[in-house]
Amino acid sequence: MSPDTSEPERARERSDGADARTGGPGPRPGGVARPEPAQPPGWPGGLPVPAGTPVTAPGADPLAGHPFMAAELPGATRSGRPLLTVLGVVALLTALGAPLGLLWVWAAPATPVRQTPAGTVYATTQPEQPIAADGWFSLLTLGFGVLAAVALWVLLRRRRGPAGLLTVTLGGLGAAVVAWQVGRRIGLSTFQRLVETAPPGTAFTKPVDLRAGGVDWYGPLPLPHGNLLLAAFGAAVTYTLLAGWSRWPSLRPEPAPDAAWPPPPPPPGFSSAPGDQPAR
Repeated sequence: MSPDTSEPERARERSDGADARTGGPGPRPGGVARPEPAQPPGWPGGLPVPAGTPVTAPGADPLAGHPFMAAELPGATRSGRPLLTVLGVVALLTALGAPLGLLWVWAAPATPVRQTPAGTVYATTQPEQPIAADGWFSLLTLGFGVLAAVALWVLLRRRRGPAGLLTVTLGGLGAAVVAWQVGRRIGLSTFQRLVETAPPGTAFTKPVDLRAGGVDWYGPLPLPHGNLLLAAFGAAVTYTLLAGWSRWPSLRPEPAPDAAWPPPPPPPGFSSAPGDQPAR
């Protein structure tokens, strides 16, 4: 300021200088007040906005796009090809019925028979081998269904729900039918040849087969029954129990709430720690 400066101009300069030192929004030249800086929409008033925070449109989610906000929950279901996934898993479980049938043939005993002039008869009265074959098949297929349900629950987390239940049920049914057909056909041609050509008194064995299960045809529609349904039954019950005891309502793991949105930093000028000096 110079000595020739008038009193109104000196007062205006003193006001501008005080505003520059304090950082406050002082009046503009001419007596016009400075406007307050606009806060981003949806941001709590008085809290500092982190650098890089996008400004959302009016009416949009105020937390959308925040750097600490998760864009998508882990394990969320995305649009894809669920039908192809279901068909692929059903085909895979059905194909696993082939080694299951080999395991059944290895575990279940064959039934001894004897050739007579009247035909082929059991070597002993009321043999136990056919009952053992049914029992081994029931245990193996039931265990297969339980293990398949647990495996699909763990591996296909994004397909949990009705689609997973349908997949494991159809896959268990297909695996049981394949295991039955593979097991009963091992040694079947040799048995039929001996039945037709073996002389009386020849002793041989009959391959394993089911007596408590099979497939009935109602026109062109096959309908499995008996212990062929145990794999599908075990898979459906196990999958339903896993869904019923799941800790997540959506059946998919959800992140911890503390990891998605940390508390905002305290405003400058305020102290919160016990050893901090009080603000002026």
